[in-house]
Amino acid sequence: IFLRKNKKVENIYFNLFGKEKDIRVYLNKFKINDKNIKIFNCENIVSDEETPLTAIKNSKNTSMWNSINSQLINNADITLSAGNTGVLLVISRMLLKTIEKVSKPALAALWPSKKGSIVVLDLGANIECDENNLVDFSELGSALYKSIFPKEKPKVSLLNIGSEEIKGTDSIKKAYSKLKEISKIGDFDFNGYIEGNKILDGDTNVIVSDGFTGNIALKTAEGTAKFITDSLKESLLENIFSRIS
Repeated sequence: IFLRKNKKVENIYFNLFGKEKDIRVYLNKFKINDKNIKIFNCENIVSDEETPLTAIKNSKNTSMWNSINSQLINNADITLSAGNTGVLLVISRMLLKTIEKVSKPALAALWPSKKGSIVVLDLGANIECDENNLVDFSELGSALYKSIFPKEKPKVSLLNIGSEEIKGTDSIKKAYSKLKEISKIGDFDFNGYIEGNKILDGDTNVIVSDGFTGNIALKTAEGTAKFITDSLKESLLENIFSRIS
């Protein structure tokens, strides 16, 4: 889509990893000029059914492994994959490592809100997190938000069961105290705790939680959206009058 909309692009290049014959079919189907594209033929793939530990043993010749490894050997800046998220995370951590003093990576996503997009993390990479992990996620989320929206200042909140300072687990309370101090440096504003029903208000644009809580929040939001959409569709198709309206 990017190449179709930006036909004169000169300084962006794509390395495509996968079965070359299949890739060529799609390039021809959508009439994409391949002057900015280099294809690396990979016969093996990581299936969605494989666990991360099982896949790692057999993934060195897969398209996923090679695409991530291209950041090391081909100076690629970004790896995009629609494959097995767990395996993608484990291979990335093995090959690319983490930033110094950051012990755990996090899964992040952009969510819509009343005031624009917000960054939410961790969404499932780490079931258990201590206060240092939550602080790291706050820094990582803020950096991601600033890279996407350079004119806006990140506003960080910890996802919690209440907005009062006394509520939450020990880890969340300790992270709260640390973030209050760190925010004085000015990299981001710390907005304290946020409850699940306030996430989409948009007053905070970086929401931080452990992976267990974040994943449940994500799946609940997806399920709620599907329920509303399906219910609305059912109501609109109920009779001739509702269809017209």
